[in-house]
Amino acid sequence: MPLHRRLPKRGFRNEFKKHYTIVHLRDLERFEPNTVVDVDLLKKAGLVRQMRDGVKVLSDGEITRPVVLKVHKVSRKAKEKIEAAGGRVEEI
Repeated sequence: MPLHRRLPKRGFRNEFKKHYTIVHLRDLERFEPNTVVDVDLLKKAGLVRQMRDGVKVLSDGEITRPVVLKVHKVSRKAKEKIEAAGGRVEEI
């Protein structure tokens, strides 16, 4: 058997990769209209338990209330849905 088949396969592990804590858009529906939703408020509400490199909001679900969102990353679809509801997104 050739040597390259006998040796163990080792992959590449990017040590600089960012690991974000995920929050879904449907979870932001619990806040009152025109609330400033930041990382501290998400921790108090129990939506963020372990803080990694930041918080990212994904567009899973719908939002009907306008909120001001201050997080590290927001997906494009989530930003469109928040702005369509009358809210605003600010990336930290």
